[in-house]
Amino acid sequence: MPAERPILLVEDNPDDEALMLRAFSKNGIRNPVVVARDGVEAIDYLFGTGSYEGRDLSLMPSVVLLDLKLPRIDGLEVLRRMRADEHTGLLPVVILTTSRERQDIHEAYRLGANSYIRKPVDFERFIHAVGQIVTYWLALNETADPSGNGLY
Repeated sequence: MPAERPILLVEDNPDDEALMLRAFSKNGIRNPVVVARDGVEAIDYLFGTGSYEGRDLSLMPSVVLLDLKLPRIDGLEVLRRMRADEHTGLLPVVILTTSRERQDIHEAYRLGANSYIRKPVDFERFIHAVGQIVTYWLALNETADPSGNGLY
């Protein structure tokens, strides 16, 4: 799998963050992982603002794994802002959350989520699910370049 482009993990729960990082390791995922612990930090990373001022915006994440229930700005608002901008509008976004609320699922897809996955509670199922998610989005999926010049 390509190791150049990072994975953006937007997760406020330290336990879930540690599980995700362990799942990446167990699945042989070597891409760098950028962790944003709230919606503001995710927006700052994606748009090169705040503590990410001056970040090379030509190196966008290969996939964004986005929790919904985040402090400061929730995941749906992060998704809304991503889809409204030409540079982030086509990035693959996988909602990875504990929410089973129909309204959240509907709104996530309405705003342009590529996938909505409920986090498995069982650790082994979680490891397996993360492996499948990341393998698909990093190894199988063809990602469009927002400039219209082909693939990222």
